[in-house]
Amino acid sequence: MNVNLQKLKRAAAALVALGLGACAGPSGNVSFVESASGAQPFPTAYRTDLLAFMRTYLNDPVGVRGAVLAEPVQRSVGGNMRYIACVRYAAKDFNGRYTPVQERGVAFVDGRLERVVDNSAEVCAGANYQPFPEMEKMTR
Repeated sequence: MNVNLQKLKRAAAALVALGLGACAGPSGNVSFVESASGAQPFPTAYRTDLLAFMRTYLNDPVGVRGAVLAEPVQRSVGGNMRYIACVRYAAKDFNGRYTPVQERGVAFVDGRLERVVDNSAEVCAGANYQPFPEMEKMTR
């Protein structure tokens, strides 16, 4: 039964990843919710939301190295003010080899994860990174 549960979990993760891939726009950003205007609340569950997303975003979430996270700060994204959390990490690729360190900006709308900004150099400039051990302890 344990083997069937693992297969079910893998199938569910694959469906989620497929669904997320369908949401990707031409800029390579993944968008989850409609854009909201106005003052944005601080995303109080940003760590939990980010971990849940990264389990599906990464090819292999096990064994992530050097994970650091910057607390969300307000930045302009696409002309709208958003809370942006920045994360750096090295993860495994499809072949089980570690990729170079990657930096991602994560935008939040209405306190919830909206999208990942792949080209995050501008939004993450000057980010105050702190260790993010929860990401290094992720499982499938």
